[in-house]
Amino acid sequence: MEMYKVNSYLRSDDFIDLPTCMYKVPNIHRSAAEAQNADEYPALENLELRQTEILKRLYDLKAVVDGLSKTVLTPDADLDIAEIDQACLVPKIHTIANLNSVLGKSLGVLQDIVINANPSEIPLSLLVLHGLLCQQYKVLSSVHVHSSVQNVPSKLWNCLGEGNCSHSRRGYQLGFTLVWKDVHKPQMKFSVQSTCSIEGEGNVARFLFALLGREYNAVISTQIDNWADVAIFQLKKGSNKEKAAVLRSLNSALGKNPWLVGVDLTLADVMVYCALKQAELANVPANVQRWVKSCENLACFNLALKLLK
Repeated sequence: MEMYKVNSYLRSDDFIDLPTCMYKVPNIHRSAAEAQNADEYPALENLELRQTEILKRLYDLKAVVDGLSKTVLTPDADLDIAEIDQACLVPKIHTIANLNSVLGKSLGVLQDIVINANPSEIPLSLLVLHGLLCQQYKVLSSVHVHSSVQNVPSKLWNCLGEGNCSHSRRGYQLGFTLVWKDVHKPQMKFSVQSTCSIEGEGNVARFLFALLGREYNAVISTQIDNWADVAIFQLKKGSNKEKAAVLRSLNSALGKNPWLVGVDLTLADVMVYCALKQAELANVPANVQRWVKSCENLACFNLALKLLK
């Protein structure tokens, strides 16, 4: 029932054009014919440039992430040494000029290195490096005993060989003096004028190896330093679990190359070999055993082997 009736305001025969969108904006989509004139559509052109720039940044980030993923060292994922240019692994041997550049010009005076070491903890790596130095330079070697220690074994008196003090100092390029002394860790001094002191077997070993004049790229140098730290802090001072992990890493690395870092003997081999021998580990893997025999076949390891017997 209708309460009241009113007349209609609209006539039924009128046509009403209803809108198809809420807002009208210019069309930025171009046909093939319109695409020839890009200046007419700067908004679309800017959008394409922005998209290209974003894609380029994404590709750059992906390359960085891929590079990082190859250099992250974990127990199960080491750097693939096969991908490194073998030319970088070959050391460059320099002449006596390199010795002078490290120790300074002697002006006719024999360059002297003096190392203090405790006979209760023999720094085997330094003795091996002494052998390598003797292969490259004319080295005047001598051993002394400080009054702070008593009853030094006779084999430690000849740990650098029979000695050659009967010859004139002028006929040598480097003086290498080892003093058995009651010290906490090996200490080395060179150049009496500057009285520079270096402490710790690892640091002294790095210095002596630098005198050989061998140069490597950044990747190889980092790997050598890493193995030197492993020898000092894990093989010598680590727990049994850490030593077992080092043996696994050694076996893996030596399955790819004859030496720990590439195709030539480096400080890494010297440090790890000496630490491994002093640790007296059992159940050494096959690759490590082969590498140990390769080290012992070299003349520079002879003096260290005599002390181990």
